[in-house]
Amino acid sequence: MSIWWSLHLRREAASVPLARRLLIGTMETAGVDPEISYDLSVALSEACANAVEHGGDTPNGGSSEAYRVTAYLDGEKCRIEVADSGPGLSRAQEIRPARPDAEHGRGLCLIRELADHVHIGPKPGRGGTVVSFDKILKWKKDPSLLTA
Repeated sequence: MSIWWSLHLRREAASVPLARRLLIGTMETAGVDPEISYDLSVALSEACANAVEHGGDTPNGGSSEAYRVTAYLDGEKCRIEVADSGPGLSRAQEIRPARPDAEHGRGLCLIRELADHVHIGPKPGRGGTVVSFDKILKWKKDPSLLTA
C-alpha cells in the first residue's frame, strides 16, 4: 500500500496538532502499529514546532507565514519531510544534546532518537531548512483499512 499527502500550513502553533492528528489517522487507517505511529507523531510535532518557531525570516529579509509537511507511507517505510523558508541552520548551530535542565533545544535530538534515518539540511533553491526522517513500519494484525 502506498499513501502520501502534503500540507501547506500557517506558521501558527495550532498547525502542529493538526499535522500530528492527520498523520496518526492515516497510519491508524493503514494499520500501522500504534507504537510506531506514536514515535513518528512525536517526531513530526517536534519538526513542525521548529518550523513554526524558527522558519519565518527568509534570507533576503522577508518573512514567510507558511511551511510544508509531506508524509509518504510506502511499503514498509514512512518518510516525513517538514520544509520551512527560514534562514536555515548555520554551522554554528550544529545539533548537539541539550542540557538536562534546558527548556529548548531538544527537538532535533528527539527526532533522531525516534526515527531510523534523519536528514537536516538546506532547502534547495530559495533558502530554508528541510527536516526529513523515516522509520520502518510494523503493522497491526487487523488493520481497519483491510477490514472495511
